[in-house]
Amino acid sequence: MRIAVNTRLLLPHRLDGIGWFTAESMRRIVLAHPEHDFFFLFDRKPDSQFLFAPNVHPVVLAPQARHPILWYIFFEFSVTRALRRLKIDLFVSPDGWMSLRTKVPTLTVIHDLNFEHSDDFLRPSHQRYMKRFFPQFARKADRVATVSEFSKSDIVSLYSVAPDKVDVVYDGSHSFYRPYDNDDQNATRLRYCNGKPFFIFVGTISRRKNLTNTLLAFDEFKNTHTDSDMQLVVVGSRYWWGDELAAAYDGMRFRSDVRFIGHADSSELSHLMSASTALVYASLFEGFGIPILEAFCAETAVITSNNTSMPEVAGDAALLVDPLSVKSISDAMSRVANDAELRNVLIARGRERRTLFSWERTASLLWESMMRTCENIQT
Repeated sequence: MRIAVNTRLLLPHRLDGIGWFTAESMRRIVLAHPEHDFFFLFDRKPDSQFLFAPNVHPVVLAPQARHPILWYIFFEFSVTRALRRLKIDLFVSPDGWMSLRTKVPTLTVIHDLNFEHSDDFLRPSHQRYMKRFFPQFARKADRVATVSEFSKSDIVSLYSVAPDKVDVVYDGSHSFYRPYDNDDQNATRLRYCNGKPFFIFVGTISRRKNLTNTLLAFDEFKNTHTDSDMQLVVVGSRYWWGDELAAAYDGMRFRSDVRFIGHADSSELSHLMSASTALVYASLFEGFGIPILEAFCAETAVITSNNTSMPEVAGDAALLVDPLSVKSISDAMSRVANDAELRNVLIARGRERRTLFSWERTASLLWESMMRTCENIQT
């Protein structure tokens, strides 16, 4: 079988959540199925690290698809022509974008519909494009995969898609997220926080990740515990720094205890996770919430939101908070910081919870969804 995969987000040193989903699942699938040919569709010269096996054939298409107009040209013209020219039997799009003009059986992976629930989670041009085209993608695709039962329910409800057309393919976590020994943890704290304990926030700095309330909650925690030397380490690229976030940070009494370190590669982030007192992941909306799982693997306590997919992923292994309530987040910080027994209970539950998710399971579930998409094709 000739399978084409949208791999435009496989960019070296720049993989985001969807990029990791694409890389980790497709690496395992192509290695497990050498009898099939996989055509990886890039919008620029590919890095050799993403050509996982001899049965992977890179195809570079133009233009580079990084803007709504270019998205449209790339998928409706370049991808459509490539699928026809290469005589593709199945098209898989791990980032949700697809061609509306192709007749090739298509599986699209829609990770979440955050853009349908707020008008300021994305840039206005991106928001307009996604609200216009993603309902069409979901209905046009032969099958849809998504990363949680929450997202499945959201897609079915908002886009009037039949439930039996949508498969849940959970995310996984990388093997380098693990606990480190005390010496390594102390060295990490010394490197980033002059040896002091810290909470960690992980995620691209955007409104959806709710850093504003996390900063306010941390300041309230420090005001309540004036003798605490706790720090807050913020890991993530600065995609957005709106007036609300700027005002929250500028108004903090303890802003000198906040460490912005920008992007950290996964290996370094693993050390940071392991050395932290707790992950504070009070996001406003998630389709899955990979940092929750990464914290479980690094064996640190987790504070996360009580909405969207996060309770589904966290189970009983995290403190759930109202992300709109600064007090709720601050109270959880206080509980975790001051109760070692609670931290140990959460970490032990996280060890159990993480066994439910792996990239091996992701790849297996995605392959099953692919086969359902083209079940009329001899395999």
